[in-house]
Amino acid sequence: MSLLTHRRKAAAAAAVTALAATCAGVAPSSAAGTVLWTPSTSTGPSSFKAVQCAAGNFGVVQDSAKGSVWRAFQAAGEERCETLSPDLKEGDTFYLGWSSKVDVKDTNSRYVFQLKCSPSTGTANHPIEIDVLNGRVRLQEWDLDHVSHTLWTARTTNNTWHSYALKIRLGRTDGTIDFWFDGVKQTFTTGSGTFKGTTWDGDRNYLKWGSYHLSTGDATNTFTSPVMATTLEAATAGS
Repeated sequence: MSLLTHRRKAAAAAAVTALAATCAGVAPSSAAGTVLWTPSTSTGPSSFKAVQCAAGNFGVVQDSAKGSVWRAFQAAGEERCETLSPDLKEGDTFYLGWSSKVDVKDTNSRYVFQLKCSPSTGTANHPIEIDVLNGRVRLQEWDLDHVSHTLWTARTTNNTWHSYALKIRLGRTDGTIDFWFDGVKQTFTTGSGTFKGTTWDGDRNYLKWGSYHLSTGDATNTFTSPVMATTLEAATAGS
């Protein structure tokens, strides 16, 4: 067998293996890392475990900059329009990456990302959250007494795309957070690039994207499909 024939057969075998893995719903591994979870705009909202939103207010739209993206519309007077997925496991470490643009029509805060724990009462409730308020985007950590600690903040404007990435280790007292904004690693208010504290509480933790907080005006969070992966490179490749 010639060397060229051998290489062609090897390439064909690799392609078949990758296709089989994709069809089975498992992303193939590579030197860049492995995708652990991501929703599909082709599949639609059923890609998430649950959608907590008024009927017709969450779905897929086309964006001129990002293509097929998710749109969560929270009408005035409604408490939330959020998605829920996936469930998490204490002790795990993973990366998350996505891009988002927010349009808020009042001066009230909106949570656009939450690491949520259940039950909500008697716990940190949402140990990590990102919110938008009066032209600023903010990353906060909530401790076991449900007291918030602002870790980072920056200016933003309505309908401006920003990219987000987090490295999270899930722990009740020894969890950690690293954060990238628009592709740049951020330093927290503590002076460190890694925060150590509560990133897990209760008996079930999961992730949420959308818009949350009872408010007087409409709010829209448009975001790319979030990616959970084993490396920063894999988590941010599509955002």
